[in-house]
Amino acid sequence: QVQLVESGGGLVQPGGSLRLSCAASGSIFSINAMGWYRQAPGKQRELVAVITGGGRTNYADSVKGRFTISRDNAKNTVYLQMNSLKPEDTAVYYCNADGLLGAGSPFLTEHWGQGTQVTVSS
Repeated sequence: QVQLVESGGGLVQPGGSLRLSCAASGSIFSINAMGWYRQAPGKQRELVAVITGGGRTNYADSVKGRFTISRDNAKNTVYLQMNSLKPEDTAVYYCNADGLLGAGSPFLTEHWGQGTQVTVSS
């Protein structure tokens, strides 16, 4: 059974930094893409950043130049370094693993973490 466990959320002042981590556990052979999404109160979940196994990245326009996504394939872990945080970055951040091939299924599957709260406020 695959699980994604996030950590690193919290309260930070505007202009501050946080680093989120997400580790995928279970019998995993490979993961195509890992990424971060966020959902603010009253809004739809949106893509923040995604990274492929080969290191190709994609960012939402609102976070380009401030956030950096990285990945440790050996540890099935993805990170999100968030700098110059703004109040509008406040949301629950969810980790996503897509195109996962594991021992439990011959098919590629998608998994979500439980979410971690990021609050940017003075």
